[in-house]
Amino acid sequence: MRTEDVLAAIATGLWRWDNASGTVTLDSEAARLLGLPAEPVVLPEVAVRSRFHPVDWNEINGIVTLAVAEDTLAEARLRIMDEDGRVLRTVRSRSKPLENRCADGRVDYELIGTIQEIAEPQPGTTAAHTPITGDWRRSREAFLLDAGRALAEARSTAEVLRVAASLSMPGFSPDGLAVFGMAGERLSIIGHHGQEPGDEGPFAQMRLDTDYPAAEVVRTGRAIYLPTPEEYKRRFPATWPLAQPFGRASWAFLPLIVAGRTMGAWMAAFKHPVTFSPDERSVLTTVARMLAQALQRAGVAESERELTTGLQRSMMPQLGPEIPGMTIAARYVPTGGGLQVGGDWYDMIPLPSGRFALVIGDVQGHDVRAAGLMGQLRIAVRAYASEGHRPDAVLSRASRFLAGLCSSQEREREGEGAGPLDDADFQSPRFATCLYVECDPGTGTLEVARAGHPDPAIRMADGTVLMRPTAGGLPLGIVPDTDYPTTRFTLEPGETMMLCTDGLIETGGHDLDTGWARLRAVLESDTHDTENLEKLADLLVQAVHGPSSHHTTGPLADRREDDIAVVLLCRASAECGCGTSMTYPARPARRTMLTVAQAEPERIAGARRQIRELLHDWADEDQLDSAELMVSEMVTNVLVHTDGDAVLVAEAVGELGTRRLRIEVSDGSDELPHKRHPGEMASSGRGVLLMEMLADTWGVDPRGEGKSTWFELYERSKPQPEA
Repeated sequence: MRTEDVLAAIATGLWRWDNASGTVTLDSEAARLLGLPAEPVVLPEVAVRSRFHPVDWNEINGIVTLAVAEDTLAEARLRIMDEDGRVLRTVRSRSKPLENRCADGRVDYELIGTIQEIAEPQPGTTAAHTPITGDWRRSREAFLLDAGRALAEARSTAEVLRVAASLSMPGFSPDGLAVFGMAGERLSIIGHHGQEPGDEGPFAQMRLDTDYPAAEVVRTGRAIYLPTPEEYKRRFPATWPLAQPFGRASWAFLPLIVAGRTMGAWMAAFKHPVTFSPDERSVLTTVARMLAQALQRAGVAESERELTTGLQRSMMPQLGPEIPGMTIAARYVPTGGGLQVGGDWYDMIPLPSGRFALVIGDVQGHDVRAAGLMGQLRIAVRAYASEGHRPDAVLSRASRFLAGLCSSQEREREGEGAGPLDDADFQSPRFATCLYVECDPGTGTLEVARAGHPDPAIRMADGTVLMRPTAGGLPLGIVPDTDYPTTRFTLEPGETMMLCTDGLIETGGHDLDTGWARLRAVLESDTHDTENLEKLADLLVQAVHGPSSHHTTGPLADRREDDIAVVLLCRASAECGCGTSMTYPARPARRTMLTVAQAEPERIAGARRQIRELLHDWADEDQLDSAELMVSEMVTNVLVHTDGDAVLVAEAVGELGTRRLRIEVSDGSDELPHKRHPGEMASSGRGVLLMEMLADTWGVDPRGEGKSTWFELYERSKPQPEA
């Protein structure tokens, strides 16, 4: 009996599908099963495709692709349709894909296999039938969607392994998993689940040429399915004794492939027998691909985190040793996305004079170049300060250094012949803002030089917070030869100075005004029970970067994020709260000092604002207006009638409601003010008259060089009625 007769007797036909030419060769039985005349025929692919159910055609494409990748048989159930769209019968196809090199050198494949009719179960029988479509397919698609979403959200290798261990595959969930990687010429265990700790020992550091399924998968890049222990023992007798004690019934080893490169293998082990049908292989292969992508992303993310963490730690030095009489705290928070290091920095530098310097700065940008320039600039500032230069000289040299650094990079770029858009942003000039403070811990004297940076803020001993105006110059790197004037003032016992970058002020959609109001509320809140400055630093960061900051979004449309650096310096006293609870036997005095230079008449407005902030809780608003007016008059007189600068000192002492305000304006002239009698149209000459009308008491005190004009106001709990 001929083979063709035997196949026809069992309703089995032969076919050959040439993918390169797009033709299908059928014998007579295969043609009959497809609803065609029962005779051998060669048909175009489209003619045969029209005989299959559309859903099954899509399914067979995936199965064939999987079989080509794994070099296995392609098995599928197919529904045959007639011209009217009715299902004639269901057939089972089993075929083997073979590579076929075309004339043009292109590698394609052809399928050679059989088609056999499947008898449908009759009503009342127990014959099992699992259709290709239906509930299993829907549950499989839902599982793959959930698995893909969960693996995509995993951010570390440990999270990826936890997700893989929790996957519940439809109908055949594995109870043991292992992920193998490569370390040179050996296997490594990335992680495992379903085994006891230490069970991975015999498989770790296994050579890739070992007769073990995972090693063969890594070598060949092809999956291995072992449905029975007998199959495992037959194919891998050398390593079967290692797998036998686990008591598993079936195993699947699949390659983890990313961008065409095998990065490892995934083992799924089952306690119950699994036949590894094409549908089950398709699910396992899809999960392996998603697992490989997730592990690749997690590995890259972990490498970046390790790199940026090391970079951040190297560029963000720890604060120096403790300073007698001073307490220091600092925080650095990188921007919300991208690299975990940016252009902000702070530093504390011991000086040869026995003093120390606090530096805080912000290089333009949030990219790798900003971080690199920040590191170079920080080292340069530290070197200049360690040489003993004054604050203004340190910033002048740093500005020249940054400008020269950027210009040399630009010349190098032009010399290489780079195009106008080639790394233009990376090579463009950058600037940096900086605030340099030289501190004398013995006297509390601070000398401040500022390069385009936000002014420092002072929290006084009673909790009042003032923005301390200081003289400043252009940001570093804009003009190489720039002068930076120095401002000197004293940090009194119990006072705290805050230095910060603009990220602390503007993060969350705030501008300078609204952002400062938010910080001032935190600084002036009741912190008498705080342990030290560390708690206050955490409160400041949480106010702008924590969950509560989303409820205090600023007026700007976008919630902008920026790097944050903040440094707190407290001059210790019995009432400052640094390390002990604050107690107040008597309310501490509020005191501020400000210098208005001849060349900076615009700072008169800053002096008025400083007085209003100092007396923000003064009971009588009219007295506050009077104090502003007299301060403006006294400082203006110094600038107009003398050749020197005006030094303003304001102090408020006493309990709330009964305080005494004393304001002094000193200058270097010996000429004393005297009362004038200006005409009705005169524009000056009323200063002494204003002092007599508005001040409770006032006077002029001659000094060795110059004089001091002063006035006092006594706070009234309620405004007095006019006489």
